[in-house]
Amino acid sequence: MLKIIKVTGDSLSPVYNDGDFVLIAKIPVCLFKIKTGDVVVFEHPEHGQLIKKVASISTQEGTLFVIGFHENSMDSRHFGAIGKNDILGKVIWHIKKTA
Repeated sequence: MLKIIKVTGDSLSPVYNDGDFVLIAKIPVCLFKIKTGDVVVFEHPEHGQLIKKVASISTQEGTLFVIGFHENSMDSRHFGAIGKNDILGKVIWHIKKTA
């Protein structure tokens, strides 16, 4: 399954900017294996839907450490690793906002 999601905020700018769209594979484990460096969309219980880059993966614990491109990004540096089950999908296509 595929889904288009609008990027809000600038956590991953200048690569992904507010108003851009991304196409995600909603079943990344089956279709597209997640690896370090991938960008994923996930649901966080306190912060809602977030888009971040995968910095590291713990295969034993089934968790991912995700980061934004800015020091003050709300990411694993603040809330810790996320579970693979929290992932909504892996970004497979980026549609940049036109001016």
